[in-house]
Amino acid sequence: MGEAGNRALIVQSALEAAVTGDEARLEQVYTDDVTGWSPTATATSREDLLADLRGRRGVFSDVDLALDAVDEVGDKVIAEWRLAATHTGPLELDELRLDPTGRRVELRGVLIAEFEGERIKRFRQYWDEVALLDGLGLLPEA
Repeated sequence: MGEAGNRALIVQSALEAAVTGDEARLEQVYTDDVTGWSPTATATSREDLLADLRGRRGVFSDVDLALDAVDEVGDKVIAEWRLAATHTGPLELDELRLDPTGRRVELRGVLIAEFEGERIKRFRQYWDEVALLDGLGLLPEA
């Protein structure tokens, strides 16, 4: 598999680690000095990512993640992803604690990852936060 294929697998591993709380996998795919942003976190180091990840361990299970499209431009990979997962653990959202709902959540998003060698050095991630809140049953019925 070429470098582009390897980088797609690295991006998929990074996404899976973020959802499942897999610290070992996260340590393999990010540089020590990674910087990045997502709707739920800002990171200035891999330690920041690990600290954020520890707060999400066990929140979701039965994770199905698919990369729908992956494009590589130089050291940058842009991946459109689709995720389905079951909310089976307590979730902390700012000052709100949500006990497990057992609900199946479906999201779509994009990860833009800039690489240094075979690790992610910088990232930006976007997803529909309203879809997450709705999937968890936190929005009023329409």
